Amino acid sequence: MSNRHLMADEELQVWADLLEAKSPQEVLVKAVENYAGGLVLASSFGAEDVVLIDMLHNLAPTIPVFYLDTNKHFEETYATRNKLQERYGTKFIQVLPKMTLDEQAREHGEKLWEKDPHLCCQIRKVEPLQRVLSGYQAWITGIRREQSPTRANAKKVEWDGKFDLVKFNPLADWTDGQVWEYIHAHDVPYNPLHDNHYPSIGCSVCTKAVQPGQDPRAGRWAGFAKTECGLHK
Repeated sequence: MSNRHLMADEELQVWADLLEAKSPQEVLVKAVENYAGGLVLASSFGAEDVVLIDMLHNLAPTIPVFYLDTNKHFEETYATRNKLQERYGTKFIQVLPKMTLDEQAREHGEKLWEKDPHLCCQIRKVEPLQRVLSGYQAWITGIRREQSPTRANAKKVEWDGKFDLVKFNPLADWTDGQVWEYIHAHDVPYNPLHDNHYPSIGCSVCTKAVQPGQDPRAGRWAGFAKTECGLHK
């Protein structure tokens, strides 16, 4: 096991049990107290992530925030990034793929996302995430249990075996309603696509609006048996 695995599985389970009934802010405090200097927040500028940006800014504004820039985000996503940077007086870390879109097209063909979205996500999301997380001991994500069956068992703190570090999910037990209640109560800037039937927002070429009654992630990779980027097990 990696020497970056600073806690035994048993200790992480104790933490998870203790944090289960705690608020997101209390989970963040625990993360900062134990991993400041080796802690980072991942953001896609979706609803959950803007909540965490606001909370973390109030608790520990020096903790860095990064985003995976696939070069295929919606204009609204980049505009939301800019509004958040202005609101909190900070600059988020841009993490780019090693391949440009032109290089990817030359090696794998045009519009790889239409032919092999798994490979496209591997190149433009998973590899860049692995690269940036290698410099940290713990990361914070906005995943929630009710988002999808693959996230239903997420703990508020757990060992991320895929990327080899501790993972905090402060909003794991929050409902969609709680997320939006926080956004409106604190006037947090958010992606306007959420107001147009986009509950889950990824790359513009792989995300569609969701119709009433559909699964919230039905708009991601429509037409493929794929519901995750590969960032979360």
